[in-house]
Amino acid sequence: MNTSVEELQQQTAIVSRVRQPSATTAPVSPAATKTRPQTLLAIPVGACIALAIHFLVPKREPVAPTHYYPLLLFVLLGLGLLGLALYPFLEGLRKWMRYMCPMLGVATMTAGIWELATSCLGLLPLPYFPGPEGVFGSMVSDYKLLFDSTWHSLILLTSGYFIGVIIALITGVTIGWFPHARYWGMPLLKIVGPIPATAWIPLAMVIAPSALLSAVGLISLAVWFPVTMLTASGISSTRASYLDVARTLGARPLYLVFRVAIPAAMPNIFIGLFMGLGTSFLTLVVAENVGVKSGLGWYVSWAQGWAEYGKVYGALIIMAAFFSTIMTVLFKVRDRVLVWQKGVIKW
Repeated sequence: MNTSVEELQQQTAIVSRVRQPSATTAPVSPAATKTRPQTLLAIPVGACIALAIHFLVPKREPVAPTHYYPLLLFVLLGLGLLGLALYPFLEGLRKWMRYMCPMLGVATMTAGIWELATSCLGLLPLPYFPGPEGVFGSMVSDYKLLFDSTWHSLILLTSGYFIGVIIALITGVTIGWFPHARYWGMPLLKIVGPIPATAWIPLAMVIAPSALLSAVGLISLAVWFPVTMLTASGISSTRASYLDVARTLGARPLYLVFRVAIPAAMPNIFIGLFMGLGTSFLTLVVAENVGVKSGLGWYVSWAQGWAEYGKVYGALIIMAAFFSTIMTVLFKVRDRVLVWQKGVIKW
């Protein structure tokens, strides 16, 4: 017995020495790592290349110059140079520039290549592929209608998404927790769920009293299936050991559902929320083309009907920013709720 205790003490001492950081193997903090110059110069170099293309290469596109596009490039160039000047002094700015400068630099150079292929060389046919100056000019000239369309799309998307999420969480928890509900609910999910929400447009237009309510219902239906399926899967997959320990401590059924099963199923629930958000974007654009007289999807269809493709691409740019912002907000909520997964699961 004494020998085994001594051996255990020796092993513990060895492990503690191994875990102690040495002077030669001390981890280097991210702030201490040296950033490559090309990373910091990506935005100014990209802006200079795009400006050179804009001012030095002759244009073939018959579009009146609006100067909004070069103004944007000059703003990016100024911000890039300002970031270089403040880089040594601000830690938060250093982290942001190390991550964002390559992407913004490539995006700026892509805008220059876009102008070179469309406005300058005419490699892509007009009016289907206007240059960046025409697109930004259309966005500025029609900003009131674009803002109104974005606002209506936001209202339609959030209302349909939250209604679908609430219904899906209720049905998902019910199907995942109660065996009888799972017996009757899973066949319904397998039959109705795989049908795309856009396939219900003819029926929704007949049943719903207005086009707005039909669009909200379609978005809710698109969100309902993935959130319900993954919530039910997460609830039913709750470890039996968690439930047994809670029952041993005197937990009641409601406590088991809301304080044990639902927190354990949160990773699955968030996967369903992300999947539902993606399908809601698609359903939103399609629903706004059928009956709804406002929104970004309606604006794209309207501009295409008038062959104003500069406005079409402007609406697509706003869609990308609009949808990515909502997705980023959901990521932030996920990081806040699932903070305990940091270090266990990398995202």
